[in-house]
Amino acid sequence: MEMIQIATAGTARSEAVGLGRGRCASCKKCFIADQRGAVAFETVFVYIFLVTFLLMPLADVAAAGFRFISAWSALRSFGQYIQYKNPPDPANPGAWVSALQTTVAGHTIGNIQVMCGSTACNSGNLGLTPKYFTFSTTVTLAPIVLTSVLCPNSCTYTLPYSERFQ
Repeated sequence: MEMIQIATAGTARSEAVGLGRGRCASCKKCFIADQRGAVAFETVFVYIFLVTFLLMPLADVAAAGFRFISAWSALRSFGQYIQYKNPPDPANPGAWVSALQTTVAGHTIGNIQVMCGSTACNSGNLGLTPKYFTFSTTVTLAPIVLTSVLCPNSCTYTLPYSERFQ
C-alpha cells in the first residue's frame, strides 16, 4: 500500500489508499454505496422494454412503408408504360387491356379503365376525348405488433392511381 498525505484545514493526516480498490474496500457501507453492477442488471429490462415497445412497432411501420412505396412505384411505372401503349380504340379497350403486361414489380395491376371526363370511355360517349387512365393494385400488410393500429378492419389496402392520357 502506498501512503498519501492529505492536508485539510491546517492539519495533516495520513490515509492508506489501496491501488485500484477505492478508499474503504473492506467496509460494508462502501459495498452498499458502490453500485457499479446495478446498470448491468437493469440493462436487460431496458433492452426488453426498448425492443418490445419501440423497435418492434417501428419495424412494423417501416415494413408497411416499404410495401406502400413499392406499390406506388409499381403503379407509377405502369402509368408510364401505358402512356406509350395507348389503346387503338379508347371506346373499346377490352382487347388492349388483355394485351398489357399487368404485373409490375410483383404487384398485379387491375381495374384498368380509359376515362372520358368523369366516366369510362365506351361506345355511348364516342364524342368525348379520352382524358386519363385509372387503375389500382392491392397491398397486404403483415404487422407483428401494431395489428390493431395498421389493420383496423383488414390488412389489405387498394391503392387507386390515375395517369394522364396522351
